[in-house]
This record gives sequence, structure tokens and C-alpha cells, in this order.
Amino acid sequence: MKDMKILMLLDRFQPLFERFGIEYRIMRRILQVKLTMDGRRVPTIISQSSKSREENGKNKFFGSLWVYVLMGVILLPFVLMGNQFVFQMSIVFGIIMFMIMTSLISDFSSVLLDIRDKNILGSKPVNQRTINAAKTIHIFIYLFFLTLSLTGPSLLAALITHGFFFFLIFFAEIVLIDLLIIVLTAFIYFFILKFFDGEKLKDIINYVQIALSAGVAIGYQLVGRLFSLVDYNAVFTPKWYQFFIIPIWFGAPFEVILHHSRNGYFIIFTVLAILCPALAIMLYIKFMPAFERNLQKLANNQSKGKKAKRRLLNRISSIICSGKEERIFFRFASDMMKNERDFKLKVYPSIGFSLIFPYIFIINDLRTESLGSIASSQLYLCLYFTGIVIPTIIMMLKFSGRHKGSWIYKTIPIHDLQSVFSGALKAAIVKLFLPVFLLNSIVFTAFFGLRILPDLLAVVLNVLLYAVICFKLMRNALPFSEGYEAVQQNESILIFVLLLILGGLALVHLGVAFIPFAIYPYTAVLVLLNWFAWKKGLAVPWSEVSY
Repeated sequence: MKDMKILMLLDRFQPLFERFGIEYRIMRRILQVKLTMDGRRVPTIISQSSKSREENGKNKFFGSLWVYVLMGVILLPFVLMGNQFVFQMSIVFGIIMFMIMTSLISDFSSVLLDIRDKNILGSKPVNQRTINAAKTIHIFIYLFFLTLSLTGPSLLAALITHGFFFFLIFFAEIVLIDLLIIVLTAFIYFFILKFFDGEKLKDIINYVQIALSAGVAIGYQLVGRLFSLVDYNAVFTPKWYQFFIIPIWFGAPFEVILHHSRNGYFIIFTVLAILCPALAIMLYIKFMPAFERNLQKLANNQSKGKKAKRRLLNRISSIICSGKEERIFFRFASDMMKNERDFKLKVYPSIGFSLIFPYIFIINDLRTESLGSIASSQLYLCLYFTGIVIPTIIMMLKFSGRHKGSWIYKTIPIHDLQSVFSGALKAAIVKLFLPVFLLNSIVFTAFFGLRILPDLLAVVLNVLLYAVICFKLMRNALPFSEGYEAVQQNESILIFVLLLILGGLALVHLGVAFIPFAIYPYTAVLVLLNWFAWKKGLAVPWSEVSY
């Protein structure tokens, strides 16, 4: 195994570790194995990377740090905007806390929730203190580089603009907020595992991936609005409920130390910013044994409500599937998508974008238009952005971490490949697209009114037609029959082309929307096109399929 630079740096502190009863050489080897294994995991934030990146021998996390540096640029205007420190630094720490906590949950849960130590090392002559030290340092290595990348630009800007004392306070509070984030994340897991099983926790981690992707999209929009805040003379008025808003705690010390404020709220906020991370760490140490016991629930994949969900899926499949064979592959694809963590890792970020994008253009128009004028416009067609997840879903349906089991396709009597593809595709649409579309449709109907109901049907029909188009233009392979390493560069480029096709469908719908009552014959045409596309478009001969 490669000897990493971070471990060479750690060697300098070997006497210190050994003084606390830690077997340093064993701890170092454990860390070396952990970091090597982590190098094979692609972070959520670059989960759509091409094969060339995945084949790079370097650790994928370290290769993704440049993305966090770019995102850290969001903080610069707030740091540089003036000397209203409690206002601007509360925003800074709010963004830092959100980004680090969501990244920690979505990408580093395998580090925090690693139960292999107890299973593998528990039977070996390694003391528990050494195992715990390796786990703790493993977490802090990633958190250090993540935080440094995210806050590095703003720390440098703070040093140049506001001086050394501002920089020192900023740096110290970043360390404190990192400690608090680790403990808060651990306690979130602790309480989830206290009342639920490991499968529920894994589902929550996947939902956080959606939040991370949505946060990135919102962050990019925020950049365009920062400069309108530079000259904004914000007046901060302390309120009692701000005691529950953690970022404000960390904004207050700048006022107390640099502006010599004696405001009672600011002093209490400052005490909380210092005291709470210290108390949190002590509580974490105290509850560590109970936390470790609850971690064993991760091996339990039983989840309440599975039977009810199964009945619902069976009912849906009986309605939308045309035959028994298609219903079988509908259920098969549903189970695979539910259990495939790598599939979720690569698809869920796109769901986050499809969830938030329909609102971005409406928010942009609010700067120049009134709510009434927007509600009477055709901006409800922004719902087409929910379809941006379709190309990613169809591309990833080919892949699985258990692709070696695809030999099953050769042993079962498949009469028609169309039932395989249509069953899997319908399952993907029902499980991954329709929930997002229905949620956004309810919000849009409440805002734009019942007049958009015929258009909502047309949007669904266009997206269903678009799914078949995506399938026809992509390389044919049986569902879940290839490993993720087979993702091709040209398929990632093809997704961009397919998104242009989705835009073309939206433009046609926009033209129809300006013609009175044209939506009804247009919808009828879409029904006929979908019937033909789903009847003929998914028919693929065995000779054209790879598996």
C-alpha cells in the first residue's frame, strides 16, 4: 500500500500517541488501510464524474477538494462586505455549517458509522484505545481537508482585509464549529438508531444527498445576489429565539472582541460558542459506549412499513404494467433501486437538482415582477426541470455493484426483452420521478391555480415520451448487468444533448400554451405518441443488448 503524506506527518507525533497508551504502529496501519479503501469511493459532490476520474489512482475525496474551494468563494463577499460582523459572520457560519454537515452525512457516514472495526479488529490483540484513536483521526483527517478547502479563501481574505486578530478568531471558531458538527452528526445518528433500524438510517443518509445537491443549486443562485447585499446597511436586533440559531453564536464573538460590544445577548452568544462545543465533546465521550452498541443495528435491514410499501407497488404495477413478465421486472427493478447504495449515490443528487430547479427561475423573476403577474404567466412550465433526472436514471439503470449476478438473465425464460426494459423503466419513473413531480405540482397548482391542470398532464406525457427517447439514444444493456466502472465518457456527454431535447419539448409546449384551447388536442397527440413509443420504442433484439 502507498505510504501517504498525511501519515508521514502523523509520524512526528508518535511519542505523544504512545504516551496515552496508543499502539502507534498498529493505529498507523489501520489508518493506512482505511484511507486506501476510501480512495475507491466517489464523493457525492463529484458523483457524476467521468470514468477517467474514477480510474485515477488517487483518493477521490482529495481530488474533489477543488469543488469545495470553488464553493468557498461564496463566503468571500460576506467576509469582505464591511464591519457589521455579527450579521455577515452569522451568514458565513450558517453556510459553513450547512455545507460541512451535509457533506459529512452524505459522504463520510461510512467513516462515522464504520462497524468493521469491531467485527474485524475485535478478535485481534488490539486494545480499544488504539481502535478508537484510529477512528477519531480518520474522521478528523477528512474534516480538516474539507474545512480547509471550504474556508481557505475566506480565511485568507479575512487576514488581508480585517487583520490578524479577526483571522485568529475566525480560525478558532472554525475549529469549534467542526467539533460541534461532529457531535451533532453523531447524536443525529444516535437518536435515529435509538428508535429505528439501520435501514432507516441509510435512507436518511440518501435523503441528505438530495439536500446537498439542492444546497449546491441554491448556493450558485446566491452568488448572483451577493453583490446586491454589499451596500445593504443591515441592522441586527437580538431576539430571544436567536439562542437556538447556532451560527449567530459564532458571529457574536467578533462584536465582543473586536468592537468591544457589551450587549448582553452578544456576551451570552459568545459563551455558548465556546462552551457548547466543549460540553458536546464531553457528552459524546460519555455516550460513546451506547453509540457503539446502537451501531450494531446497521446490520439489521428490517424496516417497518415494508409490507405496506410492497402492496402499494404491487397495486401500481398491476395498473401500469401490461403483463406478468413486465410486472416481475417492475418489482425486480424496484427492489434493486431500493437496495443499491451506489445507484442512489449517483442518482439522488440529480433528484435534488430536479426538486429545486423549477423554483429558481420563478425566484429570479420575483426581483422584477409581482406575484400576480408571475401567477398569470406560463412559468409553470418550469416543471419540465423535474425531467432533468430522467437521463441519469436511464443511464444508471444498466449498472450495479452486484452486476456479476446478471447471469440470471441467461437462465430464466424471457420471452420478450421489451417487458424487461419497460418494467425497469416504469419502476424508475414511479419511484424516482413521480414523487418529485407530484410534490412540485401541488406547490405549482397552489400558486398558479387550477388552470394549469391540463398542462400538468401534458408535462407528464412529454416526460414519459422523453424517457423513451433517452432510452433509444443510449447504449442498450440489460438492467443492472454492468459494473459502475463501465460508465463511459460519451454517455456523460450524451446527457447534455438529451437535456437540450427536453428543452425543445418544453418550447413546443410553451408555443401551444399561447394558443387558446390548443392544450387539449396537443394532449391527445401526446397520448397517441406515448402509446406508440412505449409499444414499439422499447423493443430491442438480443443481438443489440450487452450483458
